[in-house]
Amino acid sequence: MRPGDIYLDHNATTPLRPEVLALMQRCLAEQFGNASSLHSAGQAARAMVERARQQVARGLACPAEAVFFTSGGTEADNWALTGVLGHRPGRLVTSAIEHHAVLHCARHLQGQGHELVLVPPDRTGQVDPGAVAALLDEHTALVSVMLANNETGVLQPVAPIGQLARERGVLFHVDAVQGFGKVPVQVDELGADLVSISAHKLNGPKGVGALYVRPGTPLMPWTHGGGHEGGRRAGTENTAGIAGFGQAAETALAVREQEAKRLAVLRDRLEQGLLAAVTGIQVNGAGAPRLPNTLNVSIAGVQAEALLLGLDLEGVMVSSGSACSAGGEEPSHVLLAMGVERRLAGGSLRFSLGWGNTAEQIERVIEVLPGLVHRLRALAGN
Repeated sequence: MRPGDIYLDHNATTPLRPEVLALMQRCLAEQFGNASSLHSAGQAARAMVERARQQVARGLACPAEAVFFTSGGTEADNWALTGVLGHRPGRLVTSAIEHHAVLHCARHLQGQGHELVLVPPDRTGQVDPGAVAALLDEHTALVSVMLANNETGVLQPVAPIGQLARERGVLFHVDAVQGFGKVPVQVDELGADLVSISAHKLNGPKGVGALYVRPGTPLMPWTHGGGHEGGRRAGTENTAGIAGFGQAAETALAVREQEAKRLAVLRDRLEQGLLAAVTGIQVNGAGAPRLPNTLNVSIAGVQAEALLLGLDLEGVMVSSGSACSAGGEEPSHVLLAMGVERRLAGGSLRFSLGWGNTAEQIERVIEVLPGLVHRLRALAGN
């Protein structure tokens, strides 16, 4: 990044914390053994992997043996959905605001003959547990609802949904990729049988994630080969990445409460400042519980791409929604599902704060954005 840049896209990815980087460098240089080898180099690598498994498990409040490492959140989501439905064909119930890692996998499964039902959110971006409950019967194999929406930050009522699913004997998957490390994620309190998480959303490395699998949950293996990850996911472990994930999870857990309070203050100041300074602006997800670091706004009379480019020239980096769908011409599927008018959705920005952001940076954004909006509206004749 350039000196003085303001990075407000932490829901897309996060910078490595120094302690994570230092541990990964040590692993790459010294702990290069194959964690499946019986000699001392292999066992040193194995110790790093198992230490990380315990660190991640503490963040989920689950047994370490229920954590299986993956290449990231997308793989974990795909494994959860296909792994269950491969064992137990039937209806898949999910929400219309899920990450594409879930939605595209769900569409793929629908093409293979599985019934798919998408539950819409209300106008604040929350899914109604009652609407999910109406779909829980002997034909329903799996329910998948995210913990926190990656675009709006809106927290979903996953605990009530999990309780309903358990009462009806239906398996429940939670995509907690955006929430893990920011809000409490305890698998028993969520009532979840499967939980997906990722390292690079909490100041860990890219290319590593995990799937929690409640003991006894029927789940097909993801890859076939050696006996890695309890025989469920074959492939030599990414020791450095896994170790970095463990350290990132431990640090995030240690600072979560104080960081949540700090970021909520900054997020609220940004929200209030923009509402006061920009006309024709609305907060998406207002009125619903949200992640403390996330603000999604729609601004009338401008296009998100022009806003992003203009802000970037001012050294401010934000997003128009999910980084995984950047470059698409369609407005956010999340905002459209919430009932946001298409033209207004096309002028939406996501500000996602994180480690390193300061009050001074927030004031700079409040200073820069109104003038940019005014110029873009004038160019468009609005």
